[in-house]
Amino acid sequence: QVQLVESGGGEVQPGGSLRLSCSASGFIPNLYAMSWYRQAPGKERELVARLLTRDGSTQYADSAKDRFAITRDYTKNTLYLQMNILKPEDTAVYYCKSVGDRAYWGQGTQVTVSS
Repeated sequence: QVQLVESGGGEVQPGGSLRLSCSASGFIPNLYAMSWYRQAPGKERELVARLLTRDGSTQYADSAKDRFAITRDYTKNTLYLQMNILKPEDTAVYYCKSVGDRAYWGQGTQVTVSS
């Protein structure tokens, strides 16, 4: 059974940094993409960053470019999102998603950016 568990969220001041982790257990057939999404109150869930497993290439939302970095530790089966220069508008619940035979989602971790 596949399970994704996010951690690393919390409250941080504007300009601060956080690193989110998504620990995966279980085998995902035909895994081809791992991503971070976020959902702010009253807004739709949106893609933040994506990593393609075939070549490790990455894609970012415009709001995340130059501030966030998505990486993967194959040995620990963990996906990361390093977030720097955080802004109040980054406040949201962050979810990891893995796509293979189907999409798998974690339960989310809250990130709050506030002074």
